[in-house]
Amino acid sequence: MVEEKKHAGNGAEPVPTEESSTDQAHAEDNEVESVAQGPEEADEDQEKVSEDVADLLQENERLKMEVGESVDKALRATAELENIRRRTSRDIENAHKYALERFVNELLPVIDSMELGINASQSAEDLESLREGMDLTLKKLFDCLEKFGVKAIDPAGEKFDPDWHEAVSMQELEGSDSGQVVTVMQKGYELNGRLVRPAMVVVAK
Repeated sequence: MVEEKKHAGNGAEPVPTEESSTDQAHAEDNEVESVAQGPEEADEDQEKVSEDVADLLQENERLKMEVGESVDKALRATAELENIRRRTSRDIENAHKYALERFVNELLPVIDSMELGINASQSAEDLESLREGMDLTLKKLFDCLEKFGVKAIDPAGEKFDPDWHEAVSMQELEGSDSGQVVTVMQKGYELNGRLVRPAMVVVAK
């Protein structure tokens, strides 16, 4: 026993014991087991990464769709606002353009009465001066109305147009074409191209 200790103390390699041999065997077994499990765990990690990538791609597509829908909604809203702006601008323009329509309607009976008075006085010599005065007044009135876009519709001899004329009767007259206006019972009027009152006419059959 003394010689073995001295021999060990002189730098000789230690003699392995039974306990150290067992520990080394366990370590080698664990290393082998770890090496054996490595490829399987790597496959699991790769599969998880693939799933994560697939989820990210799916999320990316969803976000693209949401962005596309948002852009589409924004474009539609912009177009609708532009349409509203145009309609508002047109309504304002028409409001200014046709603001006198009620005034014109109120004034037309006055014109009708003056025209009837002139026609009634045509055969009376003593009323000639009155007729001349009414003619002058009526002309001034028409000139005034024309400045505001009011024009008379007097379709005598023209073809009947239901958009501008209203037929009160139809007559068979020689020398007149079918559908021709032969008599204007009452003039029509327009305001800046818009019909205010249709002309009341007699139409040839």
